[in-house]
Amino acid sequence: MSVLILGATGFIGSVVAERLRSCGYAVTGLGRNPDRAKLQHPDIRWLKADLGDLTTAADWAPLLAGQDIVVNCAGALQDGPHDDLAASQERAMLALYAAAGQAGLRLIVQISANTADSGAETAFLSTKRTADRALASSGVPHVILRPALVIGRNAFGGTALLRALAAMPGAIPIAYADNPIATVSVDDVAACVAKAVAGAIPVGGDYDLAAPEILRFRDLVALHRAWLGLPPVRILSLPGFVSRPVGALADLAGRLGWRSPLRSTAMAVMAGGVSAGRQGASPADVTLLTAAQTLARHPAGVQDVWFARLYLLKPLIVVILSAFWLLSGLVPLLDPARAAYFLQPFMPTAVAFLATFLTCALDIALGLAVLYRPWARRALLGMLAVSAAYLVGGTILTPELWLDPLGPFVKVLPSMVLAGVTIAILEER
Repeated sequence: MSVLILGATGFIGSVVAERLRSCGYAVTGLGRNPDRAKLQHPDIRWLKADLGDLTTAADWAPLLAGQDIVVNCAGALQDGPHDDLAASQERAMLALYAAAGQAGLRLIVQISANTADSGAETAFLSTKRTADRALASSGVPHVILRPALVIGRNAFGGTALLRALAAMPGAIPIAYADNPIATVSVDDVAACVAKAVAGAIPVGGDYDLAAPEILRFRDLVALHRAWLGLPPVRILSLPGFVSRPVGALADLAGRLGWRSPLRSTAMAVMAGGVSAGRQGASPADVTLLTAAQTLARHPAGVQDVWFARLYLLKPLIVVILSAFWLLSGLVPLLDPARAAYFLQPFMPTAVAFLATFLTCALDIALGLAVLYRPWARRALLGMLAVSAAYLVGGTILTPELWLDPLGPFVKVLPSMVLAGVTIAILEER
């Protein structure tokens, strides 16, 4: 039996893909950037496509050829440079349902969310809700699964934020600290998908997936801190209004392509807590692990502590690098004559001024480009290349600056290391 998995490179989709492959199904994974997944999972057939571009039945026809079942694990929190919720979570799904009838699909398994909880008016949940209702009335055989907060060995989005909060030094500040959070193991989600694909879950069902134990947000953070092997600290409960400016800043980052779990959509959901679901019962004969049991099955290593500590530092590092390069380009423009002074012994005055203005423009461009996620890697590589060029050129023209008390050359080296570290931790999954 052939199964097409949408969002197969994602947090949930990758686990589902491996689970179905191990069960003997012919798995095809669809993702926007499956290059790394091809190397990690060569036994899975990979297709490259953006759901936002698949908005007609004709777009889906070649992808569904030879497929028996589709599992939709794709999703995005908010609109951004690479995410169009209306296109990917609504129009693409309606087109899929239309194509499913023509292709004779046996089943669609939809990984959705509890769309009736707090934050129901957000684009994330409203597009999910529209797609779910359309699927339920489409006549296509289907199963809808609505997991609570998904946790597992890997981390992305909300689960990554949990680990980052848990690893903070000193007291941990948390808004909505006493709100209830229902969880479910990503392995249990994959197991339920496998049951649905095997026909062990009734077709047409709408099921909630949440462990029986519901924790307060503060307790879930404390549980993750213990899992990381860190000593307990005090948790500071912040008023809910603190989340609004944080969400606004995260939304700004989102418009620049950074998928922060602190965006306003996540805050709107957290304001009411993550419930165990209200729309359907859990599938029969399914036992779901609690958060403590899930974490106990996957002991943390030092790499998990590194990830947790670096997660919130990454945006700070990017901002610092941006500020460093912007200032290095803007400050010389306050006194161009003085900035060009060091070049004048080696070239005509006009050329020295031109070189000064060009290098300032380059620095400013790199400082701005690193803030835009799609350009960040190239900007960071540019920073390394330009820094190396500055040091080589400066060493040839003015080697005495290596011994200058203010260390203008020496200070370039830490910025190069910081750019290299940012490249190393740039990928999200």
